[in-house]
Amino acid sequence: MTCNDILTRLRYTFDYSDAEMVKIFAAADHTATEDQVRSWVAGQDSPQHEPLEDRVLASFLNGFINHRRGKRPGDQPEPESRLNNNLIAKKLKIALNLKSQDVIMLLSLAEFDLSNHELSAFFRKPGHKHYRQMNDQILRNFLRGLQLEIRP
Repeated sequence: MTCNDILTRLRYTFDYSDAEMVKIFAAADHTATEDQVRSWVAGQDSPQHEPLEDRVLASFLNGFINHRRGKRPGDQPEPESRLNNNLIAKKLKIALNLKSQDVIMLLSLAEFDLSNHELSAFFRKPGHKHYRQMNDQILRNFLRGLQLEIRP
């Protein structure tokens, strides 16, 4: 999945306007304009389409955490320059205050079965012996389940 796809799905799921998206970016101390947001969520065949970099999506996800849970005092975390599906899912899990069972339930809404042991492997540190890389299909189903839960 591309960063643009993820941003577009989150915007649709939570029904955020351009102005709300700009506020979420600002919650992570990232400056974005409404025009930029429109170009990032425009379809790939649109002339307005602009690719979204990992660092910018990381800023949005950090802002999403701050927006949903409140901003922590002190310095804000530096956005990652490279994202993977595991990190995206972890940030969404934190922002939405989801437990493992909640994630499994969201996946089941998208008709995707995953055990607690399989899920925990995605949230381990990369050097851990049981760490497993999350593929696009699982992230896509997680986002679809989230959408079905919030906007049925």
